[in-house]
Amino acid sequence: MAPEGKFLFGVAKVGQKGQIVIPKEAREIFGISPGDTLAILGDIKQGIGIVKVNDYEAFRKMLTEGEQK
Repeated sequence: MAPEGKFLFGVAKVGQKGQIVIPKEAREIFGISPGDTLAILGDIKQGIGIVKVNDYEAFRKMLTEGEQK
């Protein structure tokens, strides 16, 4: 059983155009809808992360403000 707030939604196969399908449960939990813009983040050791752009912008702003302090 995964720790609270952590999920394993399954696996996704990459199509010929590099596309994946985000599982329905993940889309529902994270409020991802058709037409949403997603930011694809990467870390060599951690892997790939996907966030909605509006969520990413808030996160980026928080990091930027933190660097200024």
